[in-house]
Amino acid sequence: MDIDGTLLNSKSEISERNSETIAEAAARGIEIVLVTGRRFDFALPIANALPCDLHLIVNNGALAKSRNGTTHLRYMLPAETARQVLAATPEFRGSAAVIFDRPGARQVIMERVDWDDPFRGGYFRRNREYIAEVEPLSDCLSGGEDPIQVMYAGNCAPMRAAMKSLKGLSRARDFTLALTEYEGRDFSILDVLRRDVTKGKALAEWTRQRGFARENVLAIGDNWNDRQMLEFAGSPVLMGNCIAELKECGWPITLSNDEDGVAAAIWDYALNQN
Repeated sequence: MDIDGTLLNSKSEISERNSETIAEAAARGIEIVLVTGRRFDFALPIANALPCDLHLIVNNGALAKSRNGTTHLRYMLPAETARQVLAATPEFRGSAAVIFDRPGARQVIMERVDWDDPFRGGYFRRNREYIAEVEPLSDCLSGGEDPIQVMYAGNCAPMRAAMKSLKGLSRARDFTLALTEYEGRDFSILDVLRRDVTKGKALAEWTRQRGFARENVLAIGDNWNDRQMLEFAGSPVLMGNCIAELKECGWPITLSNDEDGVAAAIWDYALNQN
């Protein structure tokens, strides 16, 4: 299941019903995987709030880890590709960050951090220990370490413009774009990942390694970046609050994230089927 807009309600909380239902599923032998655009350390508090064993696919499919930090899948964006992406989008540099797979500090590198930004300030402050400033931003790639991704965040219209600009690059086939939009908040996140990296590809490889057939996978999501995961799953379920365009896919729709839609989906498509 996805985290934001799916597992979490509009107050960024896990409801008691969602928590209890996930624990019940795990107790019946169902494997739980959080599949999110968040970094591992930003997703870990959510994982730790659930009373059961689970795994995480993070950074929109670039990494798969156990809760203890053990890495199972790792798909980094080549540093040279990241450098070219930054060079091609100077007008969006203030919205950009380069994300690394590192323990502790300097996971999120930006040119300048506005701690009071009305859209991103809360994220910045919650992740203060992981954030550093480097100017120019491309200098953070000078050490030869490949990042996980380049991330842009801001209002929906500029992020759509950034996506259009990146799609138009001559080397656009060298990377994958993952868009997450919250139109009600006018906030969007655009991730630039290694070529062919998606939540769906990572989930497919994870299930292959674990010996599960796709027919036995229930996936629950709400946004653009969940689409490939939902396409892979044998039982894709949309949240009632999902973006309108996903509803055109014809997949079943559960309740919203403020109505414990995850719990309802697990009962309807997993627990009541056993």
